[in-house]
Amino acid sequence: MIATTIPWSLRTDKLVGSVIDSSTSLLAAQKHDIVRFAMGSPASETVPAQVFSEIASSVMTADAMDYAATEGDPALLDALLGYLNSVGEPTSADRLVITSGGMQGLDLACKLFVDPGDLVIVESPTYTNGTATILSYGGDVLEAPMDKDGLVVEALPELVERAGRLPKMIYVIPNFQNPSGTTMSLARRTMLLDLAHKWGSVILDDDPYGLLRFEGDHIPSFPSLSPNDPLVFSVRTFSKMIAPGLRVGWVDAAPEARQLLINAKQAMDTCTNLPNQRMIAEFIRRGHLDTHLQSLAAVYRPRKIAMQRSIENYFGDRLATTDPEGGFFLWATLQGDAAAISTQDLFAIALAEGVAYIPGPALTVGGTFHDSLRLCFASSTPDRIDEGVKRLAVAVDKAADALSDNRIR
Repeated sequence: MIATTIPWSLRTDKLVGSVIDSSTSLLAAQKHDIVRFAMGSPASETVPAQVFSEIASSVMTADAMDYAATEGDPALLDALLGYLNSVGEPTSADRLVITSGGMQGLDLACKLFVDPGDLVIVESPTYTNGTATILSYGGDVLEAPMDKDGLVVEALPELVERAGRLPKMIYVIPNFQNPSGTTMSLARRTMLLDLAHKWGSVILDDDPYGLLRFEGDHIPSFPSLSPNDPLVFSVRTFSKMIAPGLRVGWVDAAPEARQLLINAKQAMDTCTNLPNQRMIAEFIRRGHLDTHLQSLAAVYRPRKIAMQRSIENYFGDRLATTDPEGGFFLWATLQGDAAAISTQDLFAIALAEGVAYIPGPALTVGGTFHDSLRLCFASSTPDRIDEGVKRLAVAVDKAADALSDNRIR
């Protein structure tokens, strides 16, 4: 007899996917012009493609096409170690492992620390790929509120008491958070470290945007505040700083975790792309990374301001936003009568008008924030930003009219 059902594993129920990543395919299928505020990508014109083309000719030797050491190519580890020490993020070689992008760092963290049924605190809203990874390992997600100073750490003890158990891990994006754009204050970082030590919880410190500050004062990272802390697991990536297609990142974790990380990574992909590691190492060695980051600040700050001004021009007081000091995103919330519009329902109307964003409910586990949306200002020019916000305002007007008609009926 031939079997007619597929014997799925139990974990397939937890593989929820990513609305953010799926938006790439959705937008590629559209035939009309779309201003893309959805995907959190660097501006294409800022990617140093010409520099990498020149570097490639010098590093693409036969040995660069071989397998790499699982923990990372020595050239990149050395260059990265020197760079981090130079920018006030001191670490040591026995704490670093090179990964295939930041997402692999999140996966490795969950593989090492999350068992089925473990409680994991996350910010709400947050990066859906992060929560999707936690869920895929069977973690129970506990959403915690945020305000202009990031995660409301003061609320955690009561949330934990209500949950009736301690969290195994606390997942945070401390700088220019995705999607809110907010930054966790120094006082709250210190408070979170204290709670983590009290509870024996790992802080999963996901910081892809920390070096993309374009205004305001630097706030020390968790590794800086608590050096060599075994309960701090930091995930970083070159995706937002240089280019996502490189798929190169790193984790900074306790030395006793390094061999476990290597073992886990060997069961995933053996090693991170060696040619790209070599190119990034040379990019850093030649001093390009500092110059490049400075140039990004000069691009992204005017784009943030352009988006805020366009929102003010086209929406007035109908749309309120956060005011990030770096990173890629504004978190926008409909106000007044417009707050009755679901940004999930609005998406189809906006797409037809030629503008894309990420609806608020897609950025939570519980599907809340129906009045909110994430807008990426980094990847569009000021002129395109203005056009996109104008199209979004038209979409909101159409949704408001439809809502009003339904109420009248």
